[in-house]
Amino acid sequence: MENNRKVKDKRYEDKHKAERKAKCMVWGTSVPREKAEEINEFLKRYGFTKVQLIEEGYKALQEQCLQKPE
Repeated sequence: MENNRKVKDKRYEDKHKAERKAKCMVWGTSVPREKAEEINEFLKRYGFTKVQLIEEGYKALQEQCLQKPE
């Protein structure tokens, strides 16, 4: 039964791979474990997601860059 599930999952993944790649991007980044645990604890405590962290961080960096004279 478990083998059937794996086969079905693999077929589904193969079939929708291009669609997923067009929709989302995965960044394979590394963060030192201590910092990652600190970030995860913060997110958990305040109910934020990693996506929210990235989006808000990006906005903050954009604003910071706009305030700097070029």
